[in-house]
Amino acid sequence: MRVFLTGANGWIGSTIAAALLEAGHTVQGLVRTKEKAEAIAAIGVTPLLGTTADLDVLRAGSRDADGIIHTAFGVDFARIVAMADEDRRAIETFGEVFAGSKRPIVVTGGFGLLPAGQIFNETARPPIVPAFPRASEQTAFALAERGLHASVVRLPRSVHGKGETHGFVPMLANVARQKGVSAYIGDGQNLWPSVHRIDAAQLFRLALEHGACNQAYHAVGEQGVPFKEIAEAIGRQVGVPAVSLSAEEANAHFGPLAMWVAGNGPASSEHTQRTLGWVPHEAGIVADIARADYSRA
Repeated sequence: MRVFLTGANGWIGSTIAAALLEAGHTVQGLVRTKEKAEAIAAIGVTPLLGTTADLDVLRAGSRDADGIIHTAFGVDFARIVAMADEDRRAIETFGEVFAGSKRPIVVTGGFGLLPAGQIFNETARPPIVPAFPRASEQTAFALAERGLHASVVRLPRSVHGKGETHGFVPMLANVARQKGVSAYIGDGQNLWPSVHRIDAAQLFRLALEHGACNQAYHAVGEQGVPFKEIAEAIGRQVGVPAVSLSAEEANAHFGPLAMWVAGNGPASSEHTQRTLGWVPHEAGIVADIARADYSRA
């Protein structure tokens, strides 16, 4: 297949690109700069310069593609509403180009915060968190309702792996270094789902090749890891103790991250594994953080 991949140089996108190439697909990747274009060209991806705001560029990348995987999305809490609107317009543009065909569009989604005692499965629709109104999933399902072959791969809060620099683990490690402790809230038994990025990349490939229309798939390698265990692992790597904080103390300690640190969001990938034959093989998050080269990266 000829695949148009947005975010081709990103934490997830670069790994997806490698998985697609290994499976024999050709990949055209959207990147923002010439330097990033050179980097992906070196591994065999055809670069396309632009951003998800450049709708004409997106049309050009989509026009001759047999399928699209959309991963591009910034992490800038100050511009989150604007980025969500840009994301929505990008996905709608893919739908315009693919209208009248059954070419697959795979869009990246995620999980909201759940009350204790619930496990999020593929048939549910995620709670919308006001502070993070990403519209990817809703837009993809709207395309599917119009007859396009659109599906969603939901990523958990932690997509980990060697070289991680911009996800939750590095952010929490930075807080631990600054504050001198690696903190969790209360008893720390709130659950975080996680996945290794290599496993996640293989799921995107399978969803493109074999995924059903109007379906959500869960890139979940671990259904729910107690946050205390993650905080303890980060503490060991950074060289600081793990401590419990009250909810009030956590707001001051973590700032905008406090909501996510306290959040509960266990999720199942049982349906995904059964229907697509996806089996996660890589290390879990606690074991991954324990790698000697994880914190240096």
